[in-house]
Amino acid sequence: MKDKKVALVHDFLTGFGGAERVLEALTEMFPDAPIYTLLYDKDKIRGKFKDKIIYTSFLQKFPKFLRKRYKYLLPFLPVAPETFDLRDYDLVITSSGAWSKGIITRLNTVHIAYLHSPMRFVWDQNERYLKQQGRGRITGFFSRVFLSYIRLWDKSASDRPDYLISNSKYTQKRVKKYYGRESAVIYPPVDHETRNTKHETKNPNYQLPFTDYFLVVSRLSPYKQIDKVVEAFNKLELPLVVIGEGSEKKYLENIAEKNVKILGWQSDEVINGYYANARAFLFAGVDDFGIASVEAMTRGVPVLSIRQGGIREIVEEGRTGEFFDAATPEVIADCVRRFMENENNYDKEYIRKSVERFGEERFKKEFINYIDNIKQLSS
Repeated sequence: MKDKKVALVHDFLTGFGGAERVLEALTEMFPDAPIYTLLYDKDKIRGKFKDKIIYTSFLQKFPKFLRKRYKYLLPFLPVAPETFDLRDYDLVITSSGAWSKGIITRLNTVHIAYLHSPMRFVWDQNERYLKQQGRGRITGFFSRVFLSYIRLWDKSASDRPDYLISNSKYTQKRVKKYYGRESAVIYPPVDHETRNTKHETKNPNYQLPFTDYFLVVSRLSPYKQIDKVVEAFNKLELPLVVIGEGSEKKYLENIAEKNVKILGWQSDEVINGYYANARAFLFAGVDDFGIASVEAMTRGVPVLSIRQGGIREIVEEGRTGEFFDAATPEVIADCVRRFMENENNYDKEYIRKSVERFGEERFKKEFINYIDNIKQLSS
């Protein structure tokens, strides 16, 4: 690969979450590769990738108030990745949860797409998305027509990569169902060294808001269903800390009782401290993997999760966490009570060891081995 030119493509650099941790690992593997992305917000990404060459799409020239409202950009999003000029590269790796897999490459360029998920809002969460928009019959009709167009584009775009990699077996099944394509599975990277370092904050005035708490670390998006967790803890009157940023932040602050702290964005250093001292980690959204859950488990923290999605490949019921069968406040609260009855039986060291298979070095090794087996690149 030393004589090959490589480029990385990512949907959006407008926040830092699990998908961006994957991109970060890819930039370490290919330090000279530029990053192409639809939108870039250097303030929201908080210094990550600052030393990288970053190319943005024409969407970056739109007014700021539009760039922050993806639903208004929706008509332009299918076009944006198709405008990237990638003619000079031998290998292009896309990190895609929606749009970037739709790039167009020349005949001899190898395109590998690492899929975080098939596009949720046009496939299995289509009806939920339409309901959240809350529009009338006429507007709703045209929304359905437009989403059908996006669905057709997404299916077409999924045929463009030469090779597909899924981030879990759950994603692999969805890729097969919606795109009709086979994909390999390489679990995303988790930085075990950072998460296992004893928390020593550099700010002597910083203190945890309270002890003996439960924890959520997540993008604050509707499909994560964090509002249901907050409502459950409102009823339980147990301490809950929610870390993350997103469109739901203000709503969560409005419904949270005084036993629930919505902290917004926090640095990795502060998050590490919360992981280290949490009783359990809550995960209510149906997700394709769940890196934050693994990060909590590297600190020996049990995970209480909905029994759906990629989390089932991570949590061992009764030993590394507990499952609940519906994301409703009542069912989540019952799961928390069940956990508390069994809490003393959890072995932190067993929980830590159970997630060693998700390490960052393992991700890099498997990814490089996958590339090495592509004959077109070795010729």
